[in-house]
Amino acid sequence: MTTSALRNETRSPRRIAFGHTLSRWDIKVSPYLYISPFFIVFAVVGLFPLLYTAWVSLHKWDLIGGQGKFVGLDNFAFVLGQQEFWIALRNTIGIFLLSAVPQICFALLIAAVLDNNLRGRTFWRMSVLVPYIVMPVAVALIFGQLFADRYGLINNLLGHIGIPPIGWHTNTWASQIAIATMVNFRWTGYNALILLAGMQAIPRDLYESAAIDGAGRIRRFFSITIPQLRPTLIFVIITATIGGLQIFDEPRLFDATGTGGADHQWLTLTLYLYNLGWGQLDFGRASAVAWLLFMVIIIFGIVNFLVTRRISNNGGGER
Repeated sequence: MTTSALRNETRSPRRIAFGHTLSRWDIKVSPYLYISPFFIVFAVVGLFPLLYTAWVSLHKWDLIGGQGKFVGLDNFAFVLGQQEFWIALRNTIGIFLLSAVPQICFALLIAAVLDNNLRGRTFWRMSVLVPYIVMPVAVALIFGQLFADRYGLINNLLGHIGIPPIGWHTNTWASQIAIATMVNFRWTGYNALILLAGMQAIPRDLYESAAIDGAGRIRRFFSITIPQLRPTLIFVIITATIGGLQIFDEPRLFDATGTGGADHQWLTLTLYLYNLGWGQLDFGRASAVAWLLFMVIIIFGIVNFLVTRRISNNGGGER
């Protein structure tokens, strides 16, 4: 046996340095550490309240006495048996449709205008965000004067042209239109800026090529802007859906009582939940309403997912 062979046999196994091991662990673990704050915050402010609300909905629970006996699904059965719940569900969907659809259409139109080379475009882009930063109470005071039944500005203008006054606080559809107008006033500019950001990411050479080929402004909008804006538009539609189904501030502040109207003309699910929880101090039934609202949002979310996936597949086929 040679001398080199003897050296190889007697040589101790090589140990990996602690720093090298630490660097390997850093490569494997650090990505999870970077994203862990989101999941920690989500667990504290999102997942835990959701699970705790589910626990409360299965008990007879009030503000003073706290947790009572376990009642199972009795709270859900009680809520589903109340006519107020179905009225609130109808009003919620009605206000959502009256606000979300015009809101997205106007936001798309405003974004298209702001995407042009306007004078003072920074000023105009900032001005559309002003309604969003206005407090909901101030918005309610302003629109309360506009939609007042007797001395409101809109009814006064209608009276000058011979149209009888509208009962904004007595008629179901009129009250929902008024509340939807308040929602649109606050959120249209915000969505317009999101859509504007998506429009500015579209390559300009597409517009130049289309203009050379003779495509007009409207043709370029529907043939280039809308298809290229599809991911941003999907995001805006989904967030508008979730926010529209959770509407609370505007119906709560639409009149002095904040109960949704004498005949529940604009009672929404969140307002019905609030009345059960803080009006009747029945947190068990209020939690049941919260979970029913959560399931309604999930259903609309699934519908949005299926529709947007179909739109994306169609868009991919066109390309």
